[in-house]
Amino acid sequence: MSQAPINLRELLARRKKGYSLEAPFYNSQEVFETDMEQIFGKHWIYVGVEPDVPEAGDYMTIQIGKQPILIIRDDDNQIRAFHNVCRHRGSRVCTHDKGSTGNLVCPYHQWTYNLEGKLLFAEHMGDDFDPSKHRLAPVHLKNVAGLLFICLAENPPEDFQHLVDTMTPYIAPHNIANTKIATQIDIIEEGNWKLTMENNRECYHCTGNHPELTISLYAYSYGFAPSEDTDEGVRQYEEMVKERHAKWESCGLPSAEVDCLDSTISGFRTMRMPLDKEGQSQTMNTQVACKKLLADFADPAIGGLSFWTQPNSWHHFMADHIVTFSVIPLGPDKTLVRTKWLVNKDAVEGVDYDIENLTAVWNATNSQDRFLVEESQKGSMSPEYLPGPYSPYTETLVEKFSNWYVNRLTELLGD
Repeated sequence: MSQAPINLRELLARRKKGYSLEAPFYNSQEVFETDMEQIFGKHWIYVGVEPDVPEAGDYMTIQIGKQPILIIRDDDNQIRAFHNVCRHRGSRVCTHDKGSTGNLVCPYHQWTYNLEGKLLFAEHMGDDFDPSKHRLAPVHLKNVAGLLFICLAENPPEDFQHLVDTMTPYIAPHNIANTKIATQIDIIEEGNWKLTMENNRECYHCTGNHPELTISLYAYSYGFAPSEDTDEGVRQYEEMVKERHAKWESCGLPSAEVDCLDSTISGFRTMRMPLDKEGQSQTMNTQVACKKLLADFADPAIGGLSFWTQPNSWHHFMADHIVTFSVIPLGPDKTLVRTKWLVNKDAVEGVDYDIENLTAVWNATNSQDRFLVEESQKGSMSPEYLPGPYSPYTETLVEKFSNWYVNRLTELLGD
């Protein structure tokens, strides 16, 4: 049965601040298509890391809605992005998720492009054919200290440069260019992408659902309702954060909170937070998972630098490894969540690190989060679903995500 048409502008206008979104935002095909056009088609989207394309000729492909995208490192070591569409009759040029090549050769009629997108060879096209008019179509790409973002819009949001300038000194000490991908795991969540993002933006659910993750997290790091029972704990935690930040920043590790999640077009937030117990890494024993650190840190207990971006990523940087997450919508009720674990490129598996130990916390957490997202999706389909109130203490970042999303759609759709 097809869904009845909706008035998206009316839905946006009547959205109640401090409450979750109405059901069509999670289960309407029409809203999904608008999301792909207006959000994923016009904002900077996180897609990967420098080690996805470590050498000249290495490439990766990704699908954003109906648009196949190619990311490749050229012979001058520059990372470029193109629409993965041959300028002849539209075949995808690269058909694998990853690979390496000297030139880009379309499998259909062997039109051949160099790594900068220039058409080198097109047989049987006649004397008046001008190859210079048939380059691969470029896609905007920004490299943020090793994190790769693309924008499909003709005119990308210019304020993304503020994110680049702010985040580069935070991320750079973790040396992404000199890491390798120890492993990548893709999961499909049977839920809307906004439910995936909302779930990520709060830890209200963590104590009851993430026993592995909360081993390394301080209970007060994600907000507590003020009470006689929590006031002293919150005060002590805030004092510890202040002391640790001063220590880390004296070592060249920016740590202070920066929050632009709903105040800029290219929304983001960052903060370096202490880790509990041994305080070294997000592992089952809170000690490093990789003996070879990412850089020459004097002490591996440098906390966890967290970095969140709108609309589709979050990242955790520690002394020994990095975990990055990207969210790609596949349908109104289907979302790809891609997780990459990065370690020092010279680290040896089985000697310096063990994959199972490295991935244990976030493998468990991802599985638990998938269950929560899928249950929320099922509930949003009920006629009895109504938007519920956010906690003013533990769901402030969820509300900022919703505010950002609603404000961006309202502005982009206009009158």
